[in-house]
Amino acid sequence: MQLRESAGAVADRYYADKALEWDAAATHLPDEERRRLGELGYLGIAIGEQWGGSGGSLMDALVVVEEVAKRCSLPAFQIFEANTGPARVVELYGTEEQRARYLPEIVAGQATMAISISEPNAGSAATDMLTRGKVDGDTIVINGQKRWCSGAGAAEYYLVYLRLSDERGAAGIGAVIVPKDAPGLTFGPREQLMGFRGVPSADMFFDNVRVPASDVVVPAGGFSRLFGAFSIERLGNATMSLSLAQAALDRTAAYVQERQQFGRDIVEFQAVQTQLADMVMQVEAARLLIWRAAMSANPLPDVGQVSVAKCFANEMAKRVTATAMELHGGYGYHREYHVERYMRDAAGWAIAGGTPAIQRTRIASEYLGRRFGQRR
Repeated sequence: MQLRESAGAVADRYYADKALEWDAAATHLPDEERRRLGELGYLGIAIGEQWGGSGGSLMDALVVVEEVAKRCSLPAFQIFEANTGPARVVELYGTEEQRARYLPEIVAGQATMAISISEPNAGSAATDMLTRGKVDGDTIVINGQKRWCSGAGAAEYYLVYLRLSDERGAAGIGAVIVPKDAPGLTFGPREQLMGFRGVPSADMFFDNVRVPASDVVVPAGGFSRLFGAFSIERLGNATMSLSLAQAALDRTAAYVQERQQFGRDIVEFQAVQTQLADMVMQVEAARLLIWRAAMSANPLPDVGQVSVAKCFANEMAKRVTATAMELHGGYGYHREYHVERYMRDAAGWAIAGGTPAIQRTRIASEYLGRRFGQRR
């Protein structure tokens, strides 16, 4: 409770009043604010103390993500990436040298590491990726193209999933760290997205990019480990959805008790009460599903529980923000009231990290103990 209250107080002090401004201008989180998050300890909540973090639990990190994201998504995205994103892959599977080199920078807010998985023809079917890293002495030479990298062009480092052997499918896939300034790495124009307006997204082009072989985090054949770790990121994703829905619920609860029609507060109408009650139930259910999955982490959370939490939270956020807009009437369509921003971002989180359709396949697979091939 104390962690939740302190995170909320920090977000109220520094970020709540910036949300509309940063969204309208599609502003990337300023470097000084990233450093502030590092000084506050928020970028290392779930990172080990030996790397400058607090050594806290995944649950601790998710609580802070939720509280900050309810006020402003940009700093919350940074907290989400540091505690549930590629830095955790480095902590779990990287070498001692990699951890010592990259994690303290990330925890201090001096650098960001983004994840790069998708390609033009490899989205949900991630194992169709073609980007290739060939061993040349003590270096890896990378060629290919990546798409939908959140943070592309802004982050200092990228955890790139790619083919490190000639084996087909998942067997040939591993991951390597690539710095932003690596010769041969270029970025396409920033994508103009419906939401996530302060989080840059762009294509990445690798033209004989050379990185030390020592920066391979997971070798070929480690795809299952990579996507096991990705379950942590999916819980961060689900928490971002939860935060949008909770924020929409909070604003709607206040609005329906202030707005009057036909001579009385609109909350006096039973139809409004019913819609508000449905919003409350959906938000609370999503939070409990996320917490259940987070508490299963040892160190990785249960994959099936994560998919249930993410699928439910993603779809719940879209429903709840849509109801919030309906109850706000015309004001819900106005930028000043925040609700339209919540709706835009909710749609994005449902796509990122594996769509609800993909999560349903995973849920059925885990529940039945069977694997379902999607290829003909």
